[in-house]
Parts: sequence; structure tokens; C-alpha cells
Amino acid sequence: GPVNSFGAYQTYYESGFLSSSSSSAISWIGTVQAFLLILVGVVSGPLYDRGYIRTLIILGTFLTVFGMMMTSLASEYWHVFLAQALCVGLGLGCLYVPSVAIVSTYFSTKRALAIGLTSAGGSLSGVFYPIVFRRLQPTLGFGWATRIIAFIILITQLISLVILRARTIPSEPRALLEPGAFTEAPFTMLTAGLFFFLIGLYVPYFYVPVYAERIIHVSPDFAFYLLAITNAGSFVGRVVPAIIAGRLGAFNTLLPSLFITGIIAFAWMSVDSVPGIVVFSIFYGFFSGAVLALPPTVIVALSPDIRFAGTRIGMAFGVSGFGVLVGNPIAGALLDIPMGNFGRAQVFAGTMIIAGSILVLTSRLLRYRSHGHLKV
Repeated sequence: GPVNSFGAYQTYYESGFLSSSSSSAISWIGTVQAFLLILVGVVSGPLYDRGYIRTLIILGTFLTVFGMMMTSLASEYWHVFLAQALCVGLGLGCLYVPSVAIVSTYFSTKRALAIGLTSAGGSLSGVFYPIVFRRLQPTLGFGWATRIIAFIILITQLISLVILRARTIPSEPRALLEPGAFTEAPFTMLTAGLFFFLIGLYVPYFYVPVYAERIIHVSPDFAFYLLAITNAGSFVGRVVPAIIAGRLGAFNTLLPSLFITGIIAFAWMSVDSVPGIVVFSIFYGFFSGAVLALPPTVIVALSPDIRFAGTRIGMAFGVSGFGVLVGNPIAGALLDIPMGNFGRAQVFAGTMIIAGSILVLTSRLLRYRSHGHLKV
């Protein structure tokens, strides 16, 4: 949720108390937050495998809520970076992989749908949080708007703490990493593909509201709601393709979704009207939601032992997460917002997504060559 809704904060910071900072510098806040969400999975995945799910949920909830509370008190760039980027990012990293991995142990035939529904929660909060922030910030101020979001996170995480229980725990402790996984060509190519895809993925999430304001000249209110529209599309995109994946296979559903996401990212360059930016936001949200929801299911399918799925998910996202770290700052450096030049950043995002799609296609072909199954 906080990662998907950072675009609302990006837009606010650029015209608020961080207006002296560049777009690239501000984007580092959300980028590092998203990067830590993925990178910490390298540790949280194996810890989940060892049965520490409640510890991870408690620690993740504390860090996320505490970080948002500290963000509400921030007045300088480094305040926001420490609180919203580092503290919240570490907290989300403790929560993400366990919440996805635990679902895979409870389902077999409907695993893709179950993980898709779980992942859809992030998009739903990505619809909700920007609206809450936009409606409350003008009347209550930045501080209380952010604190109220923190309280909402606390309440929803307490529900997770009550109901989540590990179903399978390995009888013997194991290493935090499984280096042998990278000797498997399909897993390695999938991880590389996710790396390039994640470089470009969040560029529209961060910059569509600013683009709408500067290029299409929509109102600030409408620009904020575009992020909610994108996340609403992502919510549907995490559920519907997951249903299709149950019939065709997660890998076979992921591939066209990746290529279509890249094509839509290139189509962003031609958007110059309000209806156009709304349609773009819906479709980009839908297909990018699919490619965010399906990889954990694919990684589980590539894992020889489901008991250690958490470790492999953590490893894949830990490596590919570096794509999130570099993508948005590079895009921010390519932007020239005062001159209204978004073209270089748009080409960059689309190119990286297509490059990732080609690598994932290679992974699928390698998997077929070694196992011969059409449905994966």
C-alpha cells in the first residue's frame, strides 16, 4: 500500500516543503522504500521458512507504523528519507514475502488466484491511501493526514497478526540462501527478467500525476485521483489474470501481461488528453498489477521443494529489487519537468519493461525444454 501510493507523496513533496529538491532526489524516497520491501525478503523469506512469521509480522508492523508516524513530523529531506524510505521500507520488507509465501502453502490447484487476491490488497490500499491523504491534507495538514494513514495500517496489520499461521515448517534449520538455485537456468533468467522489468515498472506510478498536471493541465485534485485510478486497475489486474492463470498456468499468463505492459508504457508518450490519461492509467494499472501478482506463483512452480518457497521468493526479489532502486532515480534524472519533457523517461520505462519481458520469455522456453510442460 505505501509503495503503491507514494506517487501522492511525490506530487505533494514537489510543491510542498521539499520543493527545493529535484524530482530525482524525491523519487529516491519511494524508490528506496520499494527496494527495501523487496531486498529484505532475502532475510525474511528464510526466517519465515524457519517458523518466525509472527515475529516478522510484529516487527514489520512496528517499523511501518513508526516510520509513518515519524514521517508526519518531518520537515527536512533527510527526516523524510530516514522515516519513509528506510524505516517504512524495512517494515514492509518484513511483511511482504511471508504474507505471499504463506498463501502458497495452503493452496495447490487455486494457488495463483489465492496469491493474486492476497497481492490485490496492496492495490486496494493504493486506491484508498491517496484519497485519504488528498482529502485530509488540506484541512488537517500533512502531519495528521499521514498519522491517520499510519493508524489505518496498524489496525489492518493487527488483523493479519491474529489470523496468520504457518502451515509447514522445515524440521531442520537451513541456510538463509540457496545459491544452487542460480545454477538453474529458468530461475536465473526469470530473476534477470524481473530485474529489468522492475527498473521501468514504477515510473508511471511515480510520475503520471505530475505529467497530468504539467502536460494535460488537469487540476491537482484530479492528478491525485489518477494514482487511485491506476491502483484500482491494478486491483482488478491482480485478480482476473490470477483466475486465468489457474487454467493456462501462471507463466503463460505472465508473459503476455509483461509485453502488453511494455507496449502501454510506450503508448504513454502519445497521451495528451484527459480521457487518454484515464484510459492509460486503467490499462497500465491492470497489466502491471498482473505482472506484480504472478511472479511468486511462477517462482513456487520452479521450486523443487515448496517448503522452501519463501527462500526462493526472497532471493529472486532480493536480486531483482535492485531494478526498483535504480529505475525511478534514472527516470527522474531524464525528466525535464519545467520544460515539460517526459519523453526520455517514458522511452526508458518502456524499453526496460520490454527487455525484462524478453528475458522472462527465455526463462519460459528453457523451462519447456527441460520439462516439456505447456502449462506452467
